[in-house]
Amino acid sequence: MNLPRLVDTMEQRGVALVASLLSPKDVAALKWNLRECGFGTRDLLTRESVCRIATSPHVKTLIERLIGRGAFAVRAIWFDKTEDANWKVVWHQDRAIAVAARLEANDFGPWSTKQGVQHTLAPAAILEGMVSLRIHLDTCDTDNAPLRVIPGSHRFGVIAENDIAVHRRQQETECTAEAGDAILMRPLLLHASSPSKKPGHRRVIHIEYAAHNLPNGLEWHARVS
Repeated sequence: MNLPRLVDTMEQRGVALVASLLSPKDVAALKWNLRECGFGTRDLLTRESVCRIATSPHVKTLIERLIGRGAFAVRAIWFDKTEDANWKVVWHQDRAIAVAARLEANDFGPWSTKQGVQHTLAPAAILEGMVSLRIHLDTCDTDNAPLRVIPGSHRFGVIAENDIAVHRRQQETECTAEAGDAILMRPLLLHASSPSKKPGHRRVIHIEYAAHNLPNGLEWHARVS
């Protein structure tokens, strides 16, 4: 893996494929350990099997090259599109972060509660220092609801909903992946996905990382390093 090239790709495009991040054995173990998870299970950082992958040396090397030394995982979510849960995701940026408690702070909000955890929309200054790792446990080809992105859109900061259509005029890219591959992406990258054309499984572990404390007394809901 060429780390300087990866860093440059992430700077310019906001998204990059990391081929064969996990071995077939690791993929099979995660499928088994997470077999009871629903299609949108949150708080996966309470699972030892997920924490082990999230903090493994080769993953930490990738993440720290992108956002700095001492990076830690702050949230992990399980996505699985199946015949019974085959949804569409509209174009958006990942602006919500999970925090330990609600505190009124400038530039944060609106607030919401998801599965008992406080969430708030964060300002660009926080999101620009984060990165997400999407680990695929199934082959995700063009028929299995791959992530669709607008490369480079993360460089425009927080994009107002009314302005998303303007950025969509740019060429979009489908991020296909094999089981064991991972996709790195910046939270402010515009992305979407369609329902799967052949629903079976499209299992993804989505892990978010940061490298700095939150301001104004706010604390991350999880901090796994």
